[in-house]
Amino acid sequence: MPADQKEVVRRFNIEVIQNGNETAFRALMAADFINHSAPQGMPNGPESMWNTFQHVLRPALSHLTVTLHDQISEGDKVTTRKTISGVHTGTFMGVPATGRDVAISVIDIVRVQDGKYAEHWGVNTLPNVLAALSKA
Repeated sequence: MPADQKEVVRRFNIEVIQNGNETAFRALMAADFINHSAPQGMPNGPESMWNTFQHVLRPALSHLTVTLHDQISEGDKVTTRKTISGVHTGTFMGVPATGRDVAISVIDIVRVQDGKYAEHWGVNTLPNVLAALSKA
């Protein structure tokens, strides 16, 4: 079971976040998914995750890559330490393109149920990255 759960999370990171595969997103995301890391007052369901990847990350970062450093599985949860990287070639959350390399460090926990993302919690260095880009 833990290996299967880790594979679900690995597939999501590579096929969905890195490659932008909407078919994989639909296959790996539970309809009642909850993103506990969504900003307060913002949508926290499946579509909010897809919109973040497709309308925030992908247009801002060319050569988008997800590097998985560690995965730990216990019970129905998988914790992953990863880096999302790319080149800042488009406006990123209000910051105009700088052409600089970007690396966002992420640690997230995903509850996997029936082979799909059911819940997500995470922390990342995005605020630090945006602050550094805005000083460029």
